[in-house]
Amino acid sequence: MTPLDRAPDRTPVPAGTGLTLEDATGPAAPGGTGPLPEVLPTRAAFRAALAERVRAAVGNGVPEPTVGLVPTMGALHGGHAALVRQARAENDIVIASVFVNPLQFGDPADLEHYPRTLEADRAILGAAGCELAFAPDVQEMYPGYPDAPIVTVSAGRMGEVLEGASRPGHFDGVCTVVAKLWNITAPPAPARLRSYFGQKDAQQLAVLRRLQADLDVPVEIRPVPLVRSPEGLALSSRNTRLSPESLEAALVLHRALAGLREDADAGRPVGLAVARTLVEAEPLARLDYLEIVDHATLEPLNAEQLAAPLGREALALVAATFEPVRLIDNVILPAATG
Repeated sequence: MTPLDRAPDRTPVPAGTGLTLEDATGPAAPGGTGPLPEVLPTRAAFRAALAERVRAAVGNGVPEPTVGLVPTMGALHGGHAALVRQARAENDIVIASVFVNPLQFGDPADLEHYPRTLEADRAILGAAGCELAFAPDVQEMYPGYPDAPIVTVSAGRMGEVLEGASRPGHFDGVCTVVAKLWNITAPPAPARLRSYFGQKDAQQLAVLRRLQADLDVPVEIRPVPLVRSPEGLALSSRNTRLSPESLEAALVLHRALAGLREDADAGRPVGLAVARTLVEAEPLARLDYLEIVDHATLEPLNAEQLAAPLGREALALVAATFEPVRLIDNVILPAATG
């Protein structure tokens, strides 16, 4: 059994959850394993190790090395491995962070019970091609916590809608920690930093793109396509908490989004009401939202825009609860052509 075949609590994952290695990404690497990344718990140690990697790359004839960063909170699965594998394919040096960020948790109990599985995470990172892992404790990241940090980053109105409406302050916490991680992991010249995020968290990706642009952070954001199980379920560690009946019921989210994508691909007005009805008709589902929004601003499309074929690329996002598990999913809707 490979590391990706185990849930965050390291119990076996049943088939169909989308969390097994085979479900998610195929073989992790030739032979199924890779060298374990070096784990650094302090900013100073991490920066020194990264600088040494950059010097070695330049010495080996790479004039401008690229560094691929994959920020994580640990409890890794195949979706995270997909991020690392894309970073490995595109960069000279691959790094990751493993830090459970308290600023993005609204419920202290959720923070307390979030899995901390660094050794298992390290195996997954190594199998996917990561070389260095920054794994600080909370005092290293936020000296004086819980009385710090005093200065934080606001996600603005983009962080107050959709997921932000259900989790007040969540995206402010995400922006604060990612801004810190971009600063901590910024490589020395002549290297350049790229940061990898999954399309699964589409709202987070949109918010972080705006963070990068608004604050002129010298980092290139690289999105990685959403990873699904063979049946279409979006990959999430939460899938392991679903009963067999809920696993089957949760596939309605993918069917609803697939219908919207079919409409967009055919150049038809997208059937938002039909998609909502489909989810609401599933007895085990409780729909939170299903919205079509501007891909860049997260502003909902109005009735006039939805009554015609899409004039520009849009994003359909859905959240629903399959007791007691809340799942999210999304799909990019292309603009009509011709």
